Amino acid sequence: MQYSPILAPVVALVAWTLVMLVWMAIARRAAFAKLGINWGTIPRGSRGVNLDGRAPDEAQWPSHNYNHLMEQPTIFYAIALTLAMMDMGHGLNYWLAWGYVGLRMIHSIVQSTVNIVAIRFPIFALASLCLLALTVHAGARILHDCLGTGVFVH
Repeated sequence: MQYSPILAPVVALVAWTLVMLVWMAIARRAAFAKLGINWGTIPRGSRGVNLDGRAPDEAQWPSHNYNHLMEQPTIFYAIALTLAMMDMGHGLNYWLAWGYVGLRMIHSIVQSTVNIVAIRFPIFALASLCLLALTVHAGARILHDCLGTGVFVH
């Protein structure tokens, strides 16, 4: 069976998200220890966000980034899988997908270490442009195919 090349960056971003999950757990564990929190003293219904304002900001940054990896990348997964099913997961789309993944990884490192928005935002914006280009490519193909078959013509 042959796989679409664009699936490689999809798997890479899932793997990176799992790395961030481990980073978050390690950072939170250290914050818990400093605050004197253990499994037996965590109030029922607590969430990690409850540490905001209590734990050092630096301990929460990996958590905030992990949450971000649950947001916009879901759109990346959808468009990458769509392109793979359309047999458009190669060439420029392949490199745009890797660009998106690489930029999201850099964004994660910046947010989880120094967390300077003036650095983070341009990285996020560039990643978003990669995502936009992937979406335009898929949309243009769909529009082209639909116009060619008369689906949009009455």
